[in-house]
Amino acid sequence: MNTALACTLRPFNSQLFGLVKAMLNVLTHGDPSLPKILIAHGLFGSGRNWGVIAKRLSDQFHVICPDMRNHCASPWFDTQSYDDMADDLADLLDGPTFVVGHSMGGKAAMVMALKYPHLISKLVIADIAPVAYSHSQTQHIDAMRAVDLSGVERRSQAGENLDPEVRDFLLQSLDAKEKKWLLNLDVLAAEMPKIIGFPEVSGSFDGPTLFLSGGDSDYVTPEYRPVIKDLFPNARFAKIPEAGHWLHAQKPREFEATLRAFFS
Repeated sequence: MNTALACTLRPFNSQLFGLVKAMLNVLTHGDPSLPKILIAHGLFGSGRNWGVIAKRLSDQFHVICPDMRNHCASPWFDTQSYDDMADDLADLLDGPTFVVGHSMGGKAAMVMALKYPHLISKLVIADIAPVAYSHSQTQHIDAMRAVDLSGVERRSQAGENLDPEVRDFLLQSLDAKEKKWLLNLDVLAAEMPKIIGFPEVSGSFDGPTLFLSGGDSDYVTPEYRPVIKDLFPNARFAKIPEAGHWLHAQKPREFEATLRAFFS
């Protein structure tokens, strides 16, 4: 399926959720009368990336998968701060909700939980901690910028200079027909220090929280547990064996089973 079409098939319906404004494009799965799960994707991702897991969970839950600001079919803004992303996500909720966030989306979900704890019943943070990291992702932005899209007819043609480990993932954000990236690369590059960092925050979220990591990932190490416990005193920790940072894509059945068990 063409990425651009997939990103716009099911735009967010403000009347459906009873909200005043609708900033983010959202894909939905399942009956709206079921308990709601919001899934926030990571950097360079989209709500569509979570389609397989969301569809499987839709037998028991109403799953909403937004495109984060400056990604896919959501509006472009001049900032990518976690305060802004948290506010974007909060605008999608009208009551206590199960929330899942991966990587950048996990940091946004954590900030939302600290700012708006009444909107979250249980929280799952996938392979990220509330700390600043040193590994920038600007090399991927530089590689995407360097692709000459003028002669690209198929997404595969644009992947020669992309990192093989993330090539297929990045190409999901390319609209080959329109010859453009569905990412606001300029803002993401400018805001990279904020994205790999974590804002100064206060307070805590006392609700049930699960920090779920890939067994082969080094994003959530034991040294981060004190700061996690300060902000999320009821945090629990679990790992999915033989999974890395993209644990939901590498071990989708195990990831799904963990969500079902925690949210039940």
